[in-house]
Amino acid sequence: MSKESEINFTEEQAQLLEIAENFSKDKAPIAAVRAQIDIEEGCDPAIWKEMAELGWLGIAIPEEFGGSGLGMGEVVSITEPMGRQLFSTPFISTTLAAQLLLDAGTEAQQKAYLPRIAEGSITSIATSEEHGDWDLTHISCTATADGDSLKLAGTKTLVTDAKDAETIIATVKYAGSSCLVLIDRAALDDAVLVREKVLDQTRRCFRISLDGVTVPLSNLLDVKRSSAALTRHHKLSCLLLAAEACGGIAGAMDVTLEYLKTRKQFERYIGSYQSLKHTMVDILLGMEAARSFLYHAATVIDDGELGEIAVRMAKAKAGEVFSYAGDRAIQFHGGFGFTFECDAQLFRRRAFWTENQSGDAIYHRKRLANLLLD
Repeated sequence: MSKESEINFTEEQAQLLEIAENFSKDKAPIAAVRAQIDIEEGCDPAIWKEMAELGWLGIAIPEEFGGSGLGMGEVVSITEPMGRQLFSTPFISTTLAAQLLLDAGTEAQQKAYLPRIAEGSITSIATSEEHGDWDLTHISCTATADGDSLKLAGTKTLVTDAKDAETIIATVKYAGSSCLVLIDRAALDDAVLVREKVLDQTRRCFRISLDGVTVPLSNLLDVKRSSAALTRHHKLSCLLLAAEACGGIAGAMDVTLEYLKTRKQFERYIGSYQSLKHTMVDILLGMEAARSFLYHAATVIDDGELGEIAVRMAKAKAGEVFSYAGDRAIQFHGGFGFTFECDAQLFRRRAFWTENQSGDAIYHRKRLANLLLD
């Protein structure tokens, strides 16, 4: 088998997938997902502690820093079942933050922060800004040296779980370069964190004003490695969003199939109508294709251009199929599907979120054209 078509699925991944499926079903039934919409707090601290005790937060952190030393394939195996249950936790942002520290953190920063992350320290990432550009090097926020300190300025948007985080890693322009800086949550007054209204109401997103915020100069990640770290971060973000979307497709199918098997019309279950059957088969085939792209991307993600091609394909396909599955779920529920009480709309909302973070299908296909046709 050539590397272009290679998919590795290890015994560890299979075990983690099964454990994560059972855990997510237990901790995030649909009633719990709905309950989370109405509360200000993010992830239940007790659940987050259990995830840390399971070792999930250190899955892709080297053993020398308290992790398991596994790879992103194992992280994908945890993320996908969480997406199926609409299980919202800081798992993705915390995992991505750990990878940024591994890719661009100084030795002192890695020793200080990575063991804490493996033990359960929530960490958030602030890369989005008001211009909405998915290019992570398009940065308006700035950092200016002032002796042994850095003065920050600008505004970050869509910072997930910022209120619960102990640390936030933000992108800034420093000395003309795209850089990363560690911000201790304690350095941010609650007034600079403004809750944003987003379509996926299970998310906790914040707008953060960095104006007047000062951090030690030692909080700046390695400037020389930051550009490469941001490039890899974009790929990893796409990978985990694709994993969440693949799980979401399965969740949307679960909700829809349950309705098709119980709702009767003209004395027949509506699931017996051929047009609805065909649509469900189309979604199933789309999901399997998306999962194939996903696990291939997880296998080759760090393999240069091949990894970039694979992860862009996975993100584009998963987002497209999830949007379709969520839309059909609403339509198949009829008028009820358009109401807040219908669970189908929760999956459509999540589909909007996953597709429009780190680039939608059109964005990635444009870049794939350049990669594949050069």
